[in-house]
Amino acid sequence: MSLRGRSCSMPEAISSSSRGLLRRNERSSQRHITILEKTLSRVINPDSAGKDRTRLTKAIVLAVRELAKQTQVNQEAKDLAAFMALALKTISEGIDTSVAAWEKRDYWVKADKFRMEWMWTGQYAEKMKTAVLADDWGTVAMLSAQIAQKFSKVMVSDNHRLGKPWAGAFRQL
Repeated sequence: MSLRGRSCSMPEAISSSSRGLLRRNERSSQRHITILEKTLSRVINPDSAGKDRTRLTKAIVLAVRELAKQTQVNQEAKDLAAFMALALKTISEGIDTSVAAWEKRDYWVKADKFRMEWMWTGQYAEKMKTAVLADDWGTVAMLSAQIAQKFSKVMVSDNHRLGKPWAGAFRQL
C-alpha cells in the first residue's frame, strides 16, 4: 500500500494520516484508502485591497505632514514625494478588486460611485511622478496640498506604528 509516495502497511497508513479524513473501501478483495471529500470554509484574505487602501492613506497623510516640515529639497523630500506617487498608484490599482464583489452582485451604481470617488488617485499619482522626476517642486507642493485636502478626514495619531514607509521610495520610482 502506498500513501504519498511511501510504502506502509494498512494500520500505519491509517494512524499516520488525520483521523476522519480516511476511510477503507473494499473492492475486489483489496483494501484501498481514499481521502474523503471535505468541504472547506471560505478563505479570508487578511491583506485585502480595502485594508491596504486604509494603511496607504494614513501613510500618505504622514508623508504630507513630513513634506510640509521640509525646508529644502534633499533625499528625504524626494523619497516623500515619490512615496506619495507610488502609494496613490497602488490605491488606484486596487479599486477594481474592491469593486469586483459589488459588480458580481449587480450593485453597478455603488461600484461606479466608488470608482468615481477614487478616480483622482491615478491622475494625481501620474502628475506627482512626473513632477518628482522633473524636479518641479512647485507642482509637488501644490499636489501635496491637494492630496492633503482629499485626505482631510483621515486621522493618524502621533503614536502610530507605520514607521517611515517612504524610505528609499525615490529609487523605486
